[in-house]
Amino acid sequence: MLGHLTDAFSLFFQFQVIVAIGAGTILGIIMGAMPGLTSTMAIAILLPLTYGMSPIMGFGMLLGAYCGGTAGGSVSATLLKIPGTPSSVATTFDAYPMAQKGEAGKALGTSIFASFVGGIFSAAVLSLLAPPIARFALRFGAAEYFSLAIFGLTIIASVSQGSLIRGIIAGLIGILVASVGTDPITGITRFTYGQPALLSGISLLPALIGLFAVSQAMQDAENIFKTNQTFVQEKIKGAFPRISEVIENWRILLTSALIGGTVGAIPGAGGSIASFVAYDQAKRMSKTPEKFGKGCIEGVIASETSNNAMTGGALIPMMTLGVPGEAACAVLMGGLLIQGLRPGPLLFRDQPAIAYGIFMALFAANIFMFLFQFYGIKFFVKILKVPREYLSPIILMFCVIGAYGVGNKIFDVYLLIGFGILGYFLSKYNFGTAPVVLGMILGGIAESNFRRGMILFRGDWTVFFTRPISLLFLILSLISLLIPLIRKKRDNKKGLV
Repeated sequence: MLGHLTDAFSLFFQFQVIVAIGAGTILGIIMGAMPGLTSTMAIAILLPLTYGMSPIMGFGMLLGAYCGGTAGGSVSATLLKIPGTPSSVATTFDAYPMAQKGEAGKALGTSIFASFVGGIFSAAVLSLLAPPIARFALRFGAAEYFSLAIFGLTIIASVSQGSLIRGIIAGLIGILVASVGTDPITGITRFTYGQPALLSGISLLPALIGLFAVSQAMQDAENIFKTNQTFVQEKIKGAFPRISEVIENWRILLTSALIGGTVGAIPGAGGSIASFVAYDQAKRMSKTPEKFGKGCIEGVIASETSNNAMTGGALIPMMTLGVPGEAACAVLMGGLLIQGLRPGPLLFRDQPAIAYGIFMALFAANIFMFLFQFYGIKFFVKILKVPREYLSPIILMFCVIGAYGVGNKIFDVYLLIGFGILGYFLSKYNFGTAPVVLGMILGGIAESNFRRGMILFRGDWTVFFTRPISLLFLILSLISLLIPLIRKKRDNKKGLV
């Protein structure tokens, strides 16, 4: 192993390799911060440039874009209440209220530090524990995926800002949206109404941008016309939080990092699930759960630590099994194939120096991500000083470009507008948009794996309770539902007293 590490050092510590990783990270941060332009798109843009590069240089640049894009989503989530990437949806819950209170610098600084901790943790996990975690992920079948999705759906109880009933209704809307398209088992079309563009279902990115960005722009326009004033942030307190404020929440940091790394290692789960699960767990661990959603630093730490810890976790099945953990990893896998490398166990056996060099590149990408965001924070917060009547049209322009750029379909722009209107009314009447996103992401996973499980086990539904991992997630789902109800009952009794 010492010989392999020495070879990896010689491959990694080259000027052009370091520059390539830094350049990829900068592009990733910029793309991640712009609504609709995700880390996946940043990787896809850079992919052709890696043809003539060495494996470590080319793949290191792609890893920089991956880490930078994931972390960059917190910028627009904090300053504009628009998640730059799907994995930063949960960041909006507390980071944006902090920005409204004049703590934009503190919220961004917390996001940067938490992202760095999560990213470094995931790189360490990838380097040390890749094979055992990959073997654990292999144990997930249809029953386990169904139970994991059900557990994710129960988080609606925690992210519902107002009435639980309203949150459930919003979640059901998301599940209904997820059912549009071709049936995953039989291939029969559902709710397409003769539209060929709907055969593959509702595209998540245009829907997500519409729910958060377009609806927020509509709310801003309404407020501008009501008050005839611009929304200018006069004073921004602090450019970075005290390290002690973040370190004292070490339990949330560690728990969120573990959740992100574990969920990332499960193919198909992704950063959205990781951030929601970590946010929900942090709320349960907190001594002041009632502050969540109102500008609580613990919520920001949980979301950003977990979605960046997911990056290294998602690379585990890709590198050890040749199975991409999420969409961005599918593009990253293309980057390895371009270099003539085949992901899987043979990569570690036949070319271990390159494998260890990739681990080093991931560490470097997270360090660059931290440095670039740390020194860029003073420029990020200036966005708040731009009047909303000027900023909103620019945001909408990027939203349209982002929605169209995903699939080069004008239909996605119509989806963007439609979901923007839906998000506006959901927010206006306190239904919330986060439950809709949860329903969209997890509804299809739950349905397809439930039906697949029933087919595999010949209609024996008890298998969901007899398989240990599946049973564990179902028990956690029950606990997740009961705790908010018990807490609400307890609070009502205190109110009566």
